[in-house]
Amino acid sequence: MPDIIEWATQDENDIVYRYPKNIITWGSQLIVREYQIAVFFRDGKAYDVFQAGRHTLTTQNLPLLTGILSRVSGFDRSPFTADVIFVSTKQFKGLYGASGQTTDLAPLKFYGSYWFKISDPKIFVMEVVGGQSVFETPQVNDFLRGYMNERLISQLSKYDLVTVFSKLEEVSFKVKMAISEELSRIGLQLIDLKFEGIDTTPEYRERLFWLKQAGATTVLQMDTAKSVAESLSKSPGAALGAGMVIIPPIMQPQPQTQPTPTPAPVAQAQQPTSQPTTQVTPTTAPKINFCPNCGTDLRNLSITPKFCPNCGIKLL
Repeated sequence: MPDIIEWATQDENDIVYRYPKNIITWGSQLIVREYQIAVFFRDGKAYDVFQAGRHTLTTQNLPLLTGILSRVSGFDRSPFTADVIFVSTKQFKGLYGASGQTTDLAPLKFYGSYWFKISDPKIFVMEVVGGQSVFETPQVNDFLRGYMNERLISQLSKYDLVTVFSKLEEVSFKVKMAISEELSRIGLQLIDLKFEGIDTTPEYRERLFWLKQAGATTVLQMDTAKSVAESLSKSPGAALGAGMVIIPPIMQPQPQTQPTPTPAPVAQAQQPTSQPTTQVTPTTAPKINFCPNCGTDLRNLSITPKFCPNCGIKLL
């Protein structure tokens, strides 16, 4: 009685199945069910492919494998060695998730789902199943997850942080097109891909907020202020007061300064001597009681400072 080669225990989540016996007898019955493809695999290469139906194995319907076996002495004698790999052509859902980096060196964490199906079983068996020695569905899922993560990290590294967050739909579409091409190389068709979560570190999340609210110039001023503050804290004898004076003007826009008017010439008094002398009237800085920007009370200060000690705006 001829052997029956089939995948009778297929579950809806099963992607691949290797028939447990690799000794094949001529005349064996190969049964391929709907949504299944059978591929004969030998010596690291995929050969003949069988669609759904019942097939009696002969040299006529195994032409590629027969060509290889013909080079082996006594190939016409049963049995011969080959692996029969069944793959499912149904649609499957996969998961991805990893951490990468954007063009501005910002950490980027992401995860989501993708849907795919096997479009070219022969390439899939050769590149994934046989090429990676993954003959079971859990192994295939692990391989595909790693494959997707690597490609997504590579694609997202082409964008800056603001673009990823503010134009996620556009970025997602472009990434999907690139990933679709990558998957086709291993015999898969990408049906859809969705980002379900995307995030960065708290530091860059704060930076992203300011970039979206005030633009890159403000963030650059903030970074400069932080650098100044850090330098001041490390300098010998640096005081908090110095930092309070220097840092705020960096972070806030400076008011338009008006040119100082030239003082009118002071009348010269007549002197009894022959040598005239110039009398200079001393000038004092005007007293400012409250900061015009933040309203800080300055009345308890003996003199008006050049910068507001609270907001840093230039007073004099």
